[in-house]
Amino acid sequence: MIDIMNRFIDWLDEFLAHRKGLLLLISIGFIIINFIFQLIPGMGWLARSNLFLHLGVILGLVGVMVAWAL
Repeated sequence: MIDIMNRFIDWLDEFLAHRKGLLLLISIGFIIINFIFQLIPGMGWLARSNLFLHLGVILGLVGVMVAWAL
């Protein structure tokens, strides 16, 4: 199991090293999706909880740290 996890982390490291801005673009997409959900009436708890906004901010911070480290 540890070997599989190590290979996945190595693959992810190689993948993100060539695409440093990918996590930031995904996080911007999450934030835009959250904004659209706020405008649509009847979205329920998904709009009230701002789930995609929080995911976007966290992913954006992680993306900046990963891009800086690579």
